[in-house]
Amino acid sequence: MINVLFVCLGNICRSPMAEALFRHLVQAESLSGQMTVDSAATSSWHIGAPPHKGTLAILKENGISADSLKGRQLQKEDFEAFDYIVGMDESNISNIYQILGQPEHPKILRLLDLTDNQKDVPDPYYTGDFQETYDLLTEGCKLLLKKIREENGI
Repeated sequence: MINVLFVCLGNICRSPMAEALFRHLVQAESLSGQMTVDSAATSSWHIGAPPHKGTLAILKENGISADSLKGRQLQKEDFEAFDYIVGMDESNISNIYQILGQPEHPKILRLLDLTDNQKDVPDPYYTGDFQETYDLLTEGCKLLLKKIREENGI
């Protein structure tokens, strides 16, 4: 089983959107039995909270299920539990390194480093642009799935 964790600051906008998108892609390629997908926050602000209404709206608009998405905080144990730990921006990556005590570990990556964009995924909590975030996450998630398939021969 390959375990993928998406991480952002609050786990109500970007990382749950990425989790739902990635899970949708995994299901579409009939890989659900080979992968698990989750998301977490580097902060404790929204533990137990559902995703932001903007995240829920854009997922619904695109026919992607948001069932069972609930905010949780990244834990040190997540380093052992997940094969890929994917941050949304440089600040998230820095916080992930600190929380997990694993600086510069190759299983920790910034999502858009897989794309030609190679930038941070903007936080729509602050920008209000959930469409831009969705578009960037879609591109990044497709490339992440390709990377995982290639690295794991699936």
